[in-house]
Amino acid sequence: MPESWNASSNSLEVRAAGIIVPVVFSLIFLLGTVGNGLVLAVLLHNGQVKYNTTNLFILNLAMADLCFIICCVPFQATIYTLDGWLFGSFACKAVHFFIYLTMYASSFTLAAVSVDRYLAIRYPLKSRDLRTSWNAAVAIIVIWTLSLLFAGPYLSYYQIVHYHGVPICVPIWEDQRRKILDILTFVFGYLLPVVVVSLAYARTIKFLWTSVDPIERISESRKAKCKVTKMIVAVAIIFCLCWLPHHLVILCFWFGYFPFNRATYACRLASHCLSYANSCLNPIVYALISKHFRKKFKQVFTCLLFQNKSRKKKRAGNKVHVTNVANNAAGVYGGNTEVTQIQEENARCCQGPLRKGAEDTHLPEAWTHQLQDATVSAQRGPLAEESSVTTGNPLAVTSPGRPQGLLTVH
Repeated sequence: MPESWNASSNSLEVRAAGIIVPVVFSLIFLLGTVGNGLVLAVLLHNGQVKYNTTNLFILNLAMADLCFIICCVPFQATIYTLDGWLFGSFACKAVHFFIYLTMYASSFTLAAVSVDRYLAIRYPLKSRDLRTSWNAAVAIIVIWTLSLLFAGPYLSYYQIVHYHGVPICVPIWEDQRRKILDILTFVFGYLLPVVVVSLAYARTIKFLWTSVDPIERISESRKAKCKVTKMIVAVAIIFCLCWLPHHLVILCFWFGYFPFNRATYACRLASHCLSYANSCLNPIVYALISKHFRKKFKQVFTCLLFQNKSRKKKRAGNKVHVTNVANNAAGVYGGNTEVTQIQEENARCCQGPLRKGAEDTHLPEAWTHQLQDATVSAQRGPLAEESSVTTGNPLAVTSPGRPQGLLTVH
């Protein structure tokens, strides 16, 4: 491996990266996990996904982002903090494979949803037979199949090598093969999807501006479709902007002048952080643009808070029931007969007038039932409370650790 690929572990830039990058990646991980988790909860709530092709594609995009965040971001953050790659050869291959797998899945999904939006607005009636949930599911299967095929070579692209006795995860292909693969990744994973997205939304916007008189009132259905299209366009633009620096750095390395100095090191670092940040930005876009998503996000948060409060109240109630059961058990089984004697006397007093008949007491029938219920509940109190005791399960949490490594252009 050439010496120019590496940065000195004692340099100021590397030490700063060892602090800043893990913090940035931690924020990406937190926001992405919570945000995409909420998107999945909103879309899967009450089976909304079944009847909407656009929601199916958004669901697939959220799953790809969540997969990227969980499988890639924590491991990639350690490159800037640990002295070497400590996760073994399998993780070295798998992490980089998932990076490109989810990138392909996201770009192909955005291309598919852009075509879906164009058909929904341009041909709302004719496209109904084509824009079905079944066809959308088939499209998603095709998307992941193509993503697996295009990302497959990265399983052998990276490998563990020992540099001055330190294991590091780096590309091991010869330069010509690496150059070809990087070019193919740029063309099929970025350029072609961006072209499809641009053409589809350009035609969509052109149709919206030319087919409808601005003074004329637009139907509610058309307005709703325009709002959804606006949201998806924002997501597509963010994807293009976030992944563009990553591909530009690689293209400059192969075809341009790319010396390894402080400026290029900062560019590589920024391109990595920006491309990884794309996976946590989509839920923010949904919340900012779509009132529907904002409403559903609030409902999910409300449900979670309500459940937590209910659990706390239930636990507090269980503690009260346990103490009551303990006290009642001590009174019943400890030889204390005073309570039972009082209950028996109350029962006699309550039941005595009932036996005399209506001539002497003239009590209404509803009162007699209430008195009987009261005596029965008084006698059964300890047994009823004893059956309400419940138990809970603890939760476990784990956390990570530190050092600093040799950096390469991926």
